[in-house]
Amino acid sequence: MDFRDDQIHRYARHILLQEVGGIGQEKLLSAKVLVVGAGGLGSPVILYLAAAGVGTIGVVDDDAVDLSNLQRQIAHTTARVGTPKVISAAEAVAAINSDVKLVPHHMRLNAANIMDVLAGYDVVVDGSDNFATRFLVNDACFFARKTLVSAAVLRFDGQLATFKPHAGGPCYRCIYPEAPPPGIVPSCSEAGILGAVAGVMGTLQATEVLKEILAIGQGMSGRLLIYDALTTAFRTVKVNPDPECALCSSTATIKDLSGHR
Repeated sequence: MDFRDDQIHRYARHILLQEVGGIGQEKLLSAKVLVVGAGGLGSPVILYLAAAGVGTIGVVDDDAVDLSNLQRQIAHTTARVGTPKVISAAEAVAAINSDVKLVPHHMRLNAANIMDVLAGYDVVVDGSDNFATRFLVNDACFFARKTLVSAAVLRFDGQLATFKPHAGGPCYRCIYPEAPPPGIVPSCSEAGILGAVAGVMGTLQATEVLKEILAIGQGMSGRLLIYDALTTAFRTVKVNPDPECALCSSTATIKDLSGHR
């Protein structure tokens, strides 16, 4: 494609990178990424993908901006309290980069609608805050053969992985076969979260998405990154496909999304 003068100026630091260049920037501008959740993780993902020039960003969220969100959900502002998060995110993206189209999906994902939503995107980012959505998104991405970049945060800790079972890697269920019983793992609203920790993990998610689009570096498929903010420690654990995984193994028992609401 022929870049406009303002695009050459905007993306100059990308174009200077041998691993990106003009061809890579064209890939970014043509890419379509779905972000599930416009909260603590989704906010930095959305902002960095928009700044990078990812051409289409879909955002799924059924919630509205609350004052308590603003301690970590940096895509939103005090003036937009009460606004649907997908609309607030669209305003934030518009203020950053007019090259980017944000598609708002003001809804709660379920088994009946998720496959239609996923169909229009190349990569999926899970920034959700509950196990039901995480398992639903993982299972749907498996059936749709979509790359999933997933993260989770709580208190001072974070985890990150990329799931590509269609390319021989593990899926989310290879690490967590089933959701824990209700009440076992507290939510951020119950246990708290240091706001910047969500920023760290969301920024890492955005980086992994860009790497997947550009096909550069070593991705996080087959690896789980664990972050401890209190000790400023990162460690990586190797994760192999589970030969008895209920979803992605040769003996899988999950054949569709009928087990989800």
